[in-house]
Amino acid sequence: MKYKILWADDEIDLLKPHILFLESKGYEITSVNSGADALEKVDRNDFDLIFLDENMPGMTGLETLNYIKSTHPNVPVVMITKNEEEEIMEEAIGSKISDYLIKPLNPNQILSSAKKILDNKRLISDRTNQGYQREFQELSLALGDLNEHYDWAELYKKLLYWGMEIDKSADKSMMEVLSMQWTEANDHFADFVESKYQGWIQEPSAPRPMLSHRVLQKKVFPEIGEEPVVLIVIDNLRYDQWEVLEPTVAELFSIKGKDHYFSILPTTTAYARNSLFAGLLPLDIAKRDPEYWVGEDEDEGKNNFEHELIKRNLDRAGLEPKCTYSKILQVAQGKHVTDHISDLLQSPFNVLVYNFVDMLSHARTDMRMIRELTPDESAYRSLTKSWFLHSSLYDTLQALSNHKVKVMITTDHGMIRAKNPVKIIGDKSTNTNLRYKQGKNLGLNDKEAFHAMKPELIGLPKVNVSTTFAFARGEDFFVYPNNYNHYVRHYKDTFQHGGISMEEMIVPFITLSSRG
Repeated sequence: MKYKILWADDEIDLLKPHILFLESKGYEITSVNSGADALEKVDRNDFDLIFLDENMPGMTGLETLNYIKSTHPNVPVVMITKNEEEEIMEEAIGSKISDYLIKPLNPNQILSSAKKILDNKRLISDRTNQGYQREFQELSLALGDLNEHYDWAELYKKLLYWGMEIDKSADKSMMEVLSMQWTEANDHFADFVESKYQGWIQEPSAPRPMLSHRVLQKKVFPEIGEEPVVLIVIDNLRYDQWEVLEPTVAELFSIKGKDHYFSILPTTTAYARNSLFAGLLPLDIAKRDPEYWVGEDEDEGKNNFEHELIKRNLDRAGLEPKCTYSKILQVAQGKHVTDHISDLLQSPFNVLVYNFVDMLSHARTDMRMIRELTPDESAYRSLTKSWFLHSSLYDTLQALSNHKVKVMITTDHGMIRAKNPVKIIGDKSTNTNLRYKQGKNLGLNDKEAFHAMKPELIGLPKVNVSTTFAFARGEDFFVYPNNYNHYVRHYKDTFQHGGISMEEMIVPFITLSSRG
């Protein structure tokens, strides 16, 4: 492609060597010596880039710039000037110029500016694809040798990095290769979890990741002290979704820690979030605080006692059990929290739960319009960021940034796009979740799922003696043989949680501090 550049400068004849140099590099240059001539050319022709001298007689460069941006806002403009006054520079930058160059110019300086603006996407795409191709073999070889949880977290973050980089590039030809590698990695990860999980639960001295029930004691409670602590739990937030929110949050706070933990199984709110807040495995909650545990066989809401579980957890840790707790399901609830931040911070410890991302995943399953808006992970990330920028959570973070406060952002579990149906048989009492099943006499191929025959060994309560749990692996989801094709069509490519995958289990834990 031959890019067309307009160059406006009242001393354009003196710039002939620069113009010839750019033309030798394949650019087509149109030159004029006034702002008025530049506007006439812009109105009659399509240009990919404009070089604009700031100090021209008659219509100045800034006046010309303002007209161009009002009539052709998408054409990039590079301002060129001898004047280094900060006021002029700020006015030009405020007018959304793409670059700012100071005379005297040299040919490579001009070429670099043109390439940065016009070839940016192509150059980044080429470098991204080449970088992933170089690392592909290394990642593939590593899959068979990952024996520790921290190795898997590192691999997941690398795959995530390349996925987001390729997604941002113009050439997405390597995305299919990455998707296949990701699927293979999740298969190996499921093998790893299935072989290690009981040990993580039963052997505290063995190497194990930080699991849900250890997070508050290890990461949150030690920070409670002079400054108020605010723990924000965004239900169902994947690591990649945090990545798109991070730049905006970093404008408000210093990011002191960017860590992760592993969600317990099942990776659902009823189990993982109760465990997070209680500081106990589900089996221990059911034994110690039975009044706060609602089993699979009960219709009552299963997360109605989170505040009470948090207070019990604080008490066991020898801390003042007084804390505030707010669950934000509606805009009005979020606004109330934002408007009363100063009152909130009178307490040393505050918990805010935001359920939007989880509600979005359920809506995507049930509503065709939402599914159309979020056909894949990239669109899901984009919608999450859009929600955040217009959410009460963002308003609350802005309000918190004006106070001396420690903020921690995390989630209870992630989610995965379910693609592969796996048949399972269960009776009427079996739960409806697509990524895990709890029930009597579950009929399934044990090679296709993690079948926990003794739930108590992995910290889970059971309704009766013969209850077992089954967890879907990787991108699988469970479907009953009855009306099989109907349910496959309805649930395939929906975002689900409850099973074993890197996306569901390896979740972010972010620590922020005030900038002041």
